[in-house]
Amino acid sequence: MSRNWSSKSTGDEVVEAFSAHVNGRTFLITGPSEAGLGAETAYSLAATASPSLLILAGRDKTKIDPVIAKIHSLNSAVKTLFVPLDLADQSSVRHAAETINAQVGTIDVLINNAAIMACPYGKTKDGIELQFGVNFLGPFLFTNLILGKLRAAGPGARIVNLSSSAHRFSGIRFDNWGFDNWRLYEPFEAYGQSKTAAILFSIHLASRLPKEEIAVFSLHPGSIVSPLQQYLNPEVTKNAITKAQQIPNFELSEPRSLQEGCATSLIAALDPVLESHSGAYLNDGQISTQAEHAQGLDNAAKLWKLGESIVGQDFSL
Repeated sequence: MSRNWSSKSTGDEVVEAFSAHVNGRTFLITGPSEAGLGAETAYSLAATASPSLLILAGRDKTKIDPVIAKIHSLNSAVKTLFVPLDLADQSSVRHAAETINAQVGTIDVLINNAAIMACPYGKTKDGIELQFGVNFLGPFLFTNLILGKLRAAGPGARIVNLSSSAHRFSGIRFDNWGFDNWRLYEPFEAYGQSKTAAILFSIHLASRLPKEEIAVFSLHPGSIVSPLQQYLNPEVTKNAITKAQQIPNFELSEPRSLQEGCATSLIAALDPVLESHSGAYLNDGQISTQAEHAQGLDNAAKLWKLGESIVGQDFSL
């Protein structure tokens, strides 16, 4: 790695180190609501460098307007574009992609940041288990639909998919990924499955795209207090801790700030040393090793085919 990044590194430090890879470029961040990692990522990009355009894609503009205002207060030269995007609705995903493809020339970096965590059992508008739909299927469809804009950016483009150390809670339940018997639904098992999917999605993309053209990474941002934790209650938290303690070498990380939390996303997006490691999983700013069930080209290809079958579209890269 270019520097000895750690859990204490901050987003501002990363952008300052790699400002040449930010200036004049276009970044797309999903889920940039106020007080979350996506917003903090955008703040670091604007405060410490001069990107040409920050595309902010999310469900509720009223939650993103304050983020846009702060970006402009940090750097009035940075242009912003809000795009409505609901990852729990495939028609919204397709409409967002159409908007971007019509209005944006190129995208240098896509950060698939939006997520939900450990929510009660529910389904997307299309009938998909909610966490699998929002954390994997929505980004899978969205990324494929706008991939041409990343290719148009030329060498050096990046795709960053946020995963979690909680991916260790579950591999892909290929025989029952949707928890057909909802009474057996366990929030963190479903979350773990969706975050394993983010890693395998990254592996397959990396295997199909020349790394010199587009490099792809997944990562664990750390434990951060943010709106992502809105569904955590004492029972869900207790069950998650119990499950984590049963997993060999699973470490419950200390909470970190939003600035520390967005650092690994920005390292994945910007560090030039990583280009030759496309497909890698990062933790604490460094290349790390994910769970065995989140490894392997065969698993990744199988998940890709599942994604294609659910959205009803083949994607030839």
